[in-house]
Amino acid sequence: MTLQQPTSESDLLRGPIRPTVAFMLAHPAHSMALGLGSGLAPKAPGTVGSLWGWLSWLVIQHYLSWSEQALLITATFFVGWWACTVTARHMRISDPGSIVVDEIVAMWLILFLIMPINFWGQLAAFALFRFFDATKPGPVAWADQLFKGYGWRGGFGIMFDDLVAAFCTLLMLAFWRWF
Repeated sequence: MTLQQPTSESDLLRGPIRPTVAFMLAHPAHSMALGLGSGLAPKAPGTVGSLWGWLSWLVIQHYLSWSEQALLITATFFVGWWACTVTARHMRISDPGSIVVDEIVAMWLILFLIMPINFWGQLAAFALFRFFDATKPGPVAWADQLFKGYGWRGGFGIMFDDLVAAFCTLLMLAFWRWF
């Protein structure tokens, strides 16, 4: 696949590019941003990406130490920021729904901080995160609007609102455990 990067505002006006397997494989940033294909789901790619984050964390936690897990989440955030920046620009959409690395990192962070917890607690965390990410109440909407656009700022914005949704999820879980 020949990838035509937008080089001007007029390129961005030509319309968005729909992600495909060929698009995902055309650049390493695309594979990362699209969650190794989980973002290609035709329906609810954010939910599929969050499920991928949950399932992959169940495996990861058994192979990495606590500090290695923290390093993985941190590194994936920064590499994800780069991948979101590149992929959004190539797709000609400032915050494409098919970019799911933000959901994956957020789920990893949530699970990293609440584990060990039983299946029902993990399911509650997943459901709460999807609620906050999809409906974007209060602080999540603020975070979503704060860093809009293309470039590094837009890439950070894609990641940032999901971190705020993760924080809201963790806050609700803390209240739930408190009472």
